[in-house]
Amino acid sequence: MRYVYFLLILMILQNCSFDKNSGIWKSESNTLDDKNIQFKDFKTLLSSEESFNEIVPFNNSFKFNLPKEIKNKEWNDIFFNYNNNFKNFQYTNLNRLILTSKKISKNINNKYLLSENENIITSDKKGNLIIFSIDTNKIVAKFNFYKKNFKKIEKNLNLIVEKNIIYVSDNIGYLYAYNYEKKQLIWAKNYKVPFRSNLKIIKDKLVASNQNNNLFFFNKNNGLISKTIPTEENLIKNKFVSNISADKKNVMFLNTYGSLYSINSESMKVNWFLNLNRTLDLNPSNLFRGSPIINNEKKIILASNNHTYIIESKTGRIIHKKNFSSQVKPIILNNYLFLITKNDLLVSLDVISGNIIYSYDINQKISDYLNIKKKQVTIKDIFIAGGKILIFLDNSYLLIFNINGDLNDVKKLSSKLKSSPIIVDGSIIYLNKKNKLSVLN
Repeated sequence: MRYVYFLLILMILQNCSFDKNSGIWKSESNTLDDKNIQFKDFKTLLSSEESFNEIVPFNNSFKFNLPKEIKNKEWNDIFFNYNNNFKNFQYTNLNRLILTSKKISKNINNKYLLSENENIITSDKKGNLIIFSIDTNKIVAKFNFYKKNFKKIEKNLNLIVEKNIIYVSDNIGYLYAYNYEKKQLIWAKNYKVPFRSNLKIIKDKLVASNQNNNLFFFNKNNGLISKTIPTEENLIKNKFVSNISADKKNVMFLNTYGSLYSINSESMKVNWFLNLNRTLDLNPSNLFRGSPIINNEKKIILASNNHTYIIESKTGRIIHKKNFSSQVKPIILNNYLFLITKNDLLVSLDVISGNIIYSYDINQKISDYLNIKKKQVTIKDIFIAGGKILIFLDNSYLLIFNINGDLNDVKKLSSKLKSSPIIVDGSIIYLNKKNKLSVLN
């Protein structure tokens, strides 16, 4: 009888370990992710090429040559800058909460934050632009462009800011500019077709795309169209949002059909285009999906459904094609690419040779570090700060890896992430689940 009791107690203890109480793992009740749920009733066609799922240990003789840390004062673009690529940000890694705001909106907020002149800029689904001062810890401006007949429509606002002017495109078809310092609407245009991309500012031009995959160059001073470039329209609408990146001379545009365009930003003429969605099958499980494109002037990095491409910026030539994709926006520093694959591998790649520097299972790293049973996490974002890799989990945990791929620390944030975090002036800033801004230093 004692032996039976001993077995029962042992079984209970095994099932009450850290991984159930910590909240670090993805909920076991949610066994299918959103993409699988969306297409669960359709037959999935198997690819002849197996997805990469290897552990590649780091060679200790290899030395990364990282750029110096930067202490940026602003975050004007939702993807940080014109080429969508993050830097090696300065961050002290103290994980100390230095500010929590009051609730900045009663409504559902949009995903991204901007920062300018110590102000945080965000928007909500009611169409409100909200400007919050970190210095005074209060809302300093609030603006809603929409009249009563749009009251019941949920608004998805695409934002970019420059010199106190917020440029906005939306899912109704409006494009407008608002000066938050003067609290003045500068201009507004109704183009009737919903916009469906991020925004870019290239000198005097504002660049955007609509849901029909038409790319527009607008005059940012009045909102008038300077040039329209039609591209392939998708017959079936998917959840992928068209993405725009840029370098000093060109604009790169990835549409929902899976075609990548390079356009000269001065002449507004197409340099080249490349289709990366070669299938003719319109089964919804084969619709194009990808992460935002990034570039470092000479190379473009693009992750599609199942592959990651390294493309020569000047010609559109595919230099390397890898059989893995990225679930969040990758980062390229010098000639090193850092990404997280769909099967939760942290991968570093040499973009010159195409060789993998290392590949590690993030879930296994957590399991080994905390000495708990391996399960699965949900990744939200990846940054590089202070020469370390910061991986934000959806459930408020922060994983800190050294640049060689070793897990150094697991920290719990003071509150759960709702927005994508940004790093400004050495601090991590994000909107939590209660619509309150948190600033960590």
